[in-house]
Amino acid sequence: MIEISRLSKYFGNTRALADISLTFQDGILHGIIGPAGAGKTTLLRLMVSLLKKDAGEIAYFLEGKQVQFSQIRQDIAYMPQQQSLYADLSVEEHMKFFASMYGVDKNTYKNLSRRLYGITRLEKFKDRPAGKLSGGMYKKLGLMCVLLRSPKIILLDEPTNGVDPLSRREFWSILNNAVADNVLVIMTTAYMDEAERCGCVHLMENGTVIDAGEPQQLLLRDNVENFDQFFLKRARKNE
Repeated sequence: MIEISRLSKYFGNTRALADISLTFQDGILHGIIGPAGAGKTTLLRLMVSLLKKDAGEIAYFLEGKQVQFSQIRQDIAYMPQQQSLYADLSVEEHMKFFASMYGVDKNTYKNLSRRLYGITRLEKFKDRPAGKLSGGMYKKLGLMCVLLRSPKIILLDEPTNGVDPLSRREFWSILNNAVADNVLVIMTTAYMDEAERCGCVHLMENGTVIDAGEPQQLLLRDNVENFDQFFLKRARKNE
């Protein structure tokens, strides 16, 4: 579990996050939903200590006990929004490189890679360089490399951005499998239709959390059909 209390972050005079509080329970696919500039990427970077917070606390819990970030760092996998793979390395070379970096032994790698190739359908593209993969395949390779670590927490920054509809469905299937294995999955997205696929959504706007809860309950409460309408209705109220 991760608990965030009154977290704030400024870049000069620009407020990126303002006094936000969130709770992320394991066994649930959490979606951080909001338009560009909402503060989603900044939040993830703070959670993996790529940025320093200006105020507030980020508490990590393992088996019900609070632990320091240094104690759980190796159990966290982070997939940034920008391209982070090596264009000239093949799919298989990436897998072996990350397995070596994570200290995955040969037998574990053999079994894990077979499973990952099966669920991503990338086995027949093992020899293709990452730079020549489609957007959807590239993102799936990135997720495969993340899952080689067998993490307890996965943080994904807009992983389906620019991905074709079929690959998006396959991507969600992979994430749901991870959640079924009791992995804490937190992803950001600006695609409002994806909010309804999450177990819990945390809606952000202008560096603040405006609502959180189970998607259908939020929609029913506000009498809207989807989250596009949710944000539009909110904007009209604030005019």
